[in-house]
Amino acid sequence: MKLDDAERQLLTLLQADGRMANAKLAEIIGLSESPCFRRVKQLESVGLIKNYVAIVDQRLLGLDITAFVQVSMKDHTSYDEKHFADCVLAEDHIIECHAMSGSYDYLMKVVAKNMDHFSDIAMNKLLKFPGVKTIESSFNLREMKHSHCLPIE
Repeated sequence: MKLDDAERQLLTLLQADGRMANAKLAEIIGLSESPCFRRVKQLESVGLIKNYVAIVDQRLLGLDITAFVQVSMKDHTSYDEKHFADCVLAEDHIIECHAMSGSYDYLMKVVAKNMDHFSDIAMNKLLKFPGVKTIESSFNLREMKHSHCLPIE
């Protein structure tokens, strides 16, 4: 989709603060409120703006562990990918899962209260998902950057 300068500015501003008032958006961009509102609604209607969310501090929820779990499957014919996906979607502690190219099949981002909780998730859930052969986990020691803002060019 081809974006003009105002649309790029809107997307940049709304990624940083999804609750920014239309009047403030319009003021910053240099539009009147009605055209600004229409442009935001257009960006929503074409699916460029998918949703508005609150970003919650995981540690304040007691989720002190972030693990990146590499999942290797037994083979791609001995399991039902839909059933595997259903298991992934049903597990709230898996906050991201990506099918990957390379030496493993999936990469998951998993949050847990502590190491014992992560161990329970890994051994009693992840390793029992259909088709899973092995998992290898790496743990976040320090977050260097965490952003949900995409570059708008």
